[in-house]
Amino acid sequence: MSGALADLVVVVHLAFVVFVVAGGFLALRWPRLAWVHVPVFLWGAAISFAGWICPLTPLENRLRHAAGEEGYSGGFIDHYLLAALYPEGLTRGQQAITGALVLALNGTAYALLVRKRRSRQ
Repeated sequence: MSGALADLVVVVHLAFVVFVVAGGFLALRWPRLAWVHVPVFLWGAAISFAGWICPLTPLENRLRHAAGEEGYSGGFIDHYLLAALYPEGLTRGQQAITGALVLALNGTAYALLVRKRRSRQ
């Protein structure tokens, strides 16, 4: 049972990462979603810029250990998405640029949302 819960945490964690990156564009369609997305993407950016580990990672590892499976060190992105998001040899400066791109992408989405709302008024 704990192994299945750990797998569920992975799915939720991946959905969280996708929402952090692209949720601003969902808010263009459903503007009230911005009330959820803004704190989520700020939290995601803070994790990235500060080098923190998301609380879902230790939760997954605890569930894996409880199921008799082996956990992993590092963060979720390090373990599951490193090769795709952070290729080998990525420097801290390049990681900061990646975080800035996520902020810029969401900033663009919210600028479009504000423009859309103003044009309606």
